[in-house]
Amino acid sequence: MYNQRPDPRKEYRQQESQRVEDSASLAETFRELKSLTVNLAYFDPKFFSRKSEIKYSVNLVNAKSLFRFDCPNERCVGGDFDLSAELARAVATHQTTATGEVTCQGWRSNTEIGQAHCSNILRYKLSAEFARSVNESTTVGDAPEELKPGNP
Repeated sequence: MYNQRPDPRKEYRQQESQRVEDSASLAETFRELKSLTVNLAYFDPKFFSRKSEIKYSVNLVNAKSLFRFDCPNERCVGGDFDLSAELARAVATHQTTATGEVTCQGWRSNTEIGQAHCSNILRYKLSAEFARSVNESTTVGDAPEELKPGNP
């Protein structure tokens, strides 16, 4: 009988996929978020050259609140990029644009676990639109009757 060797990368990706699947949708988590566009640029840590760039509009109903992206290094173990905290901070403060840079803290490959970090770089830009609250979207002239001054 063939015993399959453990594959730390595959096991990690399966765990992360399950964590993402178990998280609530962005629409459920951030009810005031109306739209979100994401720009991602991956950079090689040695040459600081751009490997790839992605821009997309997020489907808030289907996208998950565990907002993570895979490392472009196909051999990386235990790394990737989690932008959940950055997105939550931007939404909490109603930032329409949030930019930053994160470095992959995974290992370069199965054979380099504990020896060499992956260190790929992700530069991101999150562009958000928010639903306007009643206080922001109305003036006295166009406020609903119950919100106009003088009405109990």
